[in-house]
Amino acid sequence: MIDSLLNPADPPARQTEKLLQIVQVLMRRVESITDDGGAAYAQFQRAAMLEDQVRERTADLERTLDLLNLSNARLADANKATEAARQNLANAIETVQEGFALFDADDVLVLCNSRFGMHMVDIVDHLRPGLTFDAYITHVSRSRYLALPERETPEDWAVRRRRRHLDRHVIFNVRMIWDRWVQVSEHRTADGGTVILQTDVTDIIRSERLERGKMLDDQARIIRATLDHINQGVCIFDADARLVGWNQRLGTLLAIPLARFRIGASFDYLLERFQREISFGEGMSAPLLEAWVKARAGRAALNFELRRGDDLILDVFAQEMPDRGFVMSFTDVTAERAAIEALSRANETLEARVMERTLELEDALAHAERANASRSRFVAAASHDLLQPLSAAKLFIASIGDEAVEPQSREALEKAQNALDSVEGILAALLDISKLESGKAAVSVGPVRLDRLLAQLRDEFAPLAAAKGLRLVVVPCSAVVASDPAYLRRILQNLIGNAIRYTTQGRVLVGARAKAGLLRLEVWDTGPGIPEADQENIFKEFHRLNAPASASEGMGLGLAIVERACGLLGHPLGLSSQVGRGTCFMLQLPRADGAGPPMVPSESRRGGDESRRVAQDKIAFLVENDSDLRRAMGLLLEKWGMSVLDAASGEEALALIEEIGILPDFFLVDQQLGAGMTGVDFIIALRARHGAVPASIVTANRRAELAALCAASQIGLIYKPVDARALEVFLSGL
Repeated sequence: MIDSLLNPADPPARQTEKLLQIVQVLMRRVESITDDGGAAYAQFQRAAMLEDQVRERTADLERTLDLLNLSNARLADANKATEAARQNLANAIETVQEGFALFDADDVLVLCNSRFGMHMVDIVDHLRPGLTFDAYITHVSRSRYLALPERETPEDWAVRRRRRHLDRHVIFNVRMIWDRWVQVSEHRTADGGTVILQTDVTDIIRSERLERGKMLDDQARIIRATLDHINQGVCIFDADARLVGWNQRLGTLLAIPLARFRIGASFDYLLERFQREISFGEGMSAPLLEAWVKARAGRAALNFELRRGDDLILDVFAQEMPDRGFVMSFTDVTAERAAIEALSRANETLEARVMERTLELEDALAHAERANASRSRFVAAASHDLLQPLSAAKLFIASIGDEAVEPQSREALEKAQNALDSVEGILAALLDISKLESGKAAVSVGPVRLDRLLAQLRDEFAPLAAAKGLRLVVVPCSAVVASDPAYLRRILQNLIGNAIRYTTQGRVLVGARAKAGLLRLEVWDTGPGIPEADQENIFKEFHRLNAPASASEGMGLGLAIVERACGLLGHPLGLSSQVGRGTCFMLQLPRADGAGPPMVPSESRRGGDESRRVAQDKIAFLVENDSDLRRAMGLLLEKWGMSVLDAASGEEALALIEEIGILPDFFLVDQQLGAGMTGVDFIIALRARHGAVPASIVTANRRAELAALCAASQIGLIYKPVDARALEVFLSGL
């Protein structure tokens, strides 16, 4: 009813005024009517609430309409802007001089300009938005304006074009009919679409072709001028063995008039010329050359000689070119061959002279080697022969008891013993020099404990230094080095002995320094020093500084042995000296990984009296072919309280043992027993019959092979000249 009272066409103010009037009338009516349950008033309240809701909904609708109108206005503006941008884009790509096309991510044409496909009029009608890329390629491959490569079908071209489309960026040239060229540039966009640009490059390609032709003409003229000015004859043939180029020098060398050369001439004419007037060198003939020319597979370069008469030799080099043609060069080597022949004759003469001189030098070298070998053998033999009586003399002196000698005679015996010790040292030095010079010295490099070696050297040289009033200082060192223990001991013995010999006051110091993974042993003294001019001479044999070589003072062999032994072991040897202040010898050694052999405590070594007491009442067997030495050792052992059996050979000794039926307590056996078995052979045979018995080889042979053999067979080893102390050490092991 209220809706019928309000006119929707009225303005909002008028409608509000009417509603207020209606509300006032209804209020008066409600107030005038009484109702027991208050239903009328409740209906009034509901009407008022509905009015408020209607008013709110009306306001919301008005705001919604306003927003809708605003959005429609903005959408219209955006549509206008989009259309303007599209038109601007179309106008922009239309102004581009190249053909332009855009395909979306699904390879569907979005837009293109009028120049796209302008070189193929027959496909322009198909270039509309919605065209797929495959359909576009199909139209292009079948266009009559496309110049397909030789022996390629439209389908082949389309397959190759679609394969290129898989790349993100690609640029290539397409040949059209009438010698026109289009460059196609294809690029992928960020959203997966494709942009294609087409550029007419006909003028550029034609210009480059023209410039290339001019350049080739210029190069041809340059090549022609070069060929005519080189000193070689050159001819060029195409793939069909037809002449396409040559120079003037070729006609001169082959004695062919230039009028006979013409473009297109067959190689057969040149080959005929070779057969008539020119002979082939070794390894080449006309059939072989013809077969090389006619070969169709890859031809290797060919090099051979031609001779024209006796006064011309040509070196020919033929090589295939990329177009299957080949080029041949002819070089006059007559003068070179003549020079080579002259040089060869001179070489033959020189070789004969060199051979003659070489034979003379070989004879001289062989003579020197024989002399050196003879000297080495003589020294070794002489030393061995001298060691036999020397051993006997020392043992005879040692067998003389102190109780049987008067004090005056005892002093003479001590001097005789010292003299024999000097002779023994000289003979040992001569043997060492002989082995080192002959190259027969064998070394056995292994871990060597310096604490043990230095302790032994200190005990050995301390009495000698004290006798001269010198202080010997040996700095302890627990390092382990890689060296031959015997030669290292001999090197240090000679260095320390020299230092004590030449030092009159002060001290001798022996120590070691660590040097970057190496160890340097140093022997210092406070002696007179060595002048720089004499520092090389001191290592020569029989050379003593400011003193002649003598048996009592030294023969000057110690440093010679040191230098050769260090060279053999690869231990660098150094020298530093100041005149008036002293000298230092330095020996550089590599460190070893192992711990070295264990050190034997000094308190565990038995003295001479204890050794003799242990061996007392035992039976000793001497096998020695030298009667004097056998007698001397027998006397000494008998003096020590032993019973002695002896024999001159191994066979005799074995027979004697079988005869008496008694096995002695130990054996002392010479290694060189003359004919028959050696000392080691005898001991092995003895142990095979009677089991393990104590035995030692007594020999002057200091070779490492014998020492290794004795060690492997668990046989003792005593070197000649035999010293009483060495026998005591052996007896202490019993």
